[in-house]
Order: sequence, then structure tokens, then C-alpha cells
Amino acid sequence: MNNTAWPTVRSLEPVSRSFGHDRGTPIDRHYIERFLEHHQKDIRGRVLEVGDSTYTHRFGGDRVSRADILHTPPGGRSATVVGDLATGQGIPRNAFDCIILTQVLPFIFDVGAAVANCHAALKPGGVVLATVPCISQISQYDMERWGDFWRFTTLSARRLFEEGFVGGTVEVQARGNALAATAFLQGLATEELTIEELDHCDPVYQLIVTIRAARAPESR
Repeated sequence: MNNTAWPTVRSLEPVSRSFGHDRGTPIDRHYIERFLEHHQKDIRGRVLEVGDSTYTHRFGGDRVSRADILHTPPGGRSATVVGDLATGQGIPRNAFDCIILTQVLPFIFDVGAAVANCHAALKPGGVVLATVPCISQISQYDMERWGDFWRFTTLSARRLFEEGFVGGTVEVQARGNALAATAFLQGLATEELTIEELDHCDPVYQLIVTIRAARAPESR
């Protein structure tokens, strides 16, 4: 990564409105991919991912026996599961060893029901690997289609998943700092910060929150 000079940020307009996609790798993706890499052994067996199966294959490799892709109705071309996490309609129960749920919950109004339905979709002992934003711009694309409703902290994420995974285990961590959060809001890219700047953790400036939630080994 290059410690390049930043463009001026003293402006009413951000440097980029596309989360940094037009400049390189979005900063939140640095934390998301580090999290998935750390927990890659959980990505195994039958795995469900939302939208596509990129992370399933990238981090699961040959541990994955079946990769499913969830789309909401009417579903995308690549969908193997068409369903609604908020209602549970169309979501198989007791079916998955792992669910990859990165930056999905902000766009579901009834997040409590979505987490409960993820729990029901897992096999006993199965794991959800989830990430949610704390400091982020609005996603205009999602806002105009189905809504961008929520931002989370470690406290709200822990309570949400502990209520949905009673009897299981929940691990929650914050990632980010003031510099990374400022850069992300401006639309700068991962490549414009150093590893040391990215990986410094300041719990007061939670850019994203990561959650590993495991269903109890025995059905409840």
C-alpha cells in the first residue's frame, strides 16, 4: 500500500461518492476480508452467501461442498436460493454449515427477524460470519430500491446476535479508527493508507463491526 498524498478534503463534496471503488479497494473491504480470512475454517460444507459466491470460494476453497447464493424475490440469474431473510420465506431450515452475511443487515428493516432466520437456517453448530457498518455514507443504490436503514455498534450487534443465538456463542469486534473512518467517508481507497494506519484500532471510531455467531451444537 502507498502512503500517497491525499487530495484536499476541505470541501462540501467528498473525494468520491462510490465508496472508493473508482480509486481502488473500498476501505471497509480491507476489514471484511481480514475478518473472513481469520475465520476461513468456518467456511466449509454447505455455505450460503448473499448476492454472489465470491467470498465462499475465495476463503472456503475445497472445504466447501456446496455454494448457495441468496437473492430476494424475484431473484438474480445466479440465485440458488430465492427468499427473504426478514420473513424466512424461501430460506431452508437446518441446512447450512456457514452463512456469509457481509454488509447485508443495514438494508433489512426487521434485523432481529433476519438474525433469527439465519439461526434457523444453520445446522446445529453452524456459523454466521457477519459484518455491519458503524461509520458509513448512505448507499444511494440500496436506499432507492429497498432502503438503507441501520448503522451498528459493537453493543447493538452483540445484543442483536445474542438474542438471536440463545445457547450459542457470539464474538463481536470493532475495526477502524478516526483516520480510516475519515478516509472511508471521503471515498478514499485502501491503497491510499498504510497497513499501520488501517489496522490501528480505536473503539471510539468503529468503522465496521464483525460478528461470528455459532448455533449451539444441539438443536434447541
